[in-house]
Amino acid sequence: MYSPKTIQYFNNQKNYGRIKNPDGIGKVGNIVCGDVMWLYIKLGKNKKGEEVIKDIKYETFGCVAAIATSGQVTELAKGKTIAEALAISKDAIISELGGLPPIKVHCSVLAVDALAEAIYDYFSKNKKPIPEDLQRQHEVISESRGIIEDKYHDWIAAEEKMHEAGRER
Repeated sequence: MYSPKTIQYFNNQKNYGRIKNPDGIGKVGNIVCGDVMWLYIKLGKNKKGEEVIKDIKYETFGCVAAIATSGQVTELAKGKTIAEALAISKDAIISELGGLPPIKVHCSVLAVDALAEAIYDYFSKNKKPIPEDLQRQHEVISESRGIIEDKYHDWIAAEEKMHEAGRER
């Protein structure tokens, strides 16, 4: 059973969509459940001159929990410094949503991974030093992605085509 807040985030998708010319894009998926998340970030400076996530949006193809956790991670990350955003955990997302069924906890992991990948992409594009923990997380995500891409090439090609078709609308 989903919490009322999870249902609310599913029915009223906060921060859904794309950012034009994002500073970072994170894409993650789970072949077992079929969920795929794209997360887009735009950075700016706060009053202290620190880099913060000024805008963040997502596109998720998945279940109620995948969509709700995507929206919740964007709410938690918006306005945060990169370090604060990287500290967002699956447990924080689950807590904010009022819990998730145990079989849906992996959706919160996907949301955290999508955020990490968007930040990693930002660091990479801007030739900034990548924190060690983020580098390790990226390597684990990349290894899993490689296995999935090798095994499910046709599925991934179809999913990418569907996503690109959405951009053309």
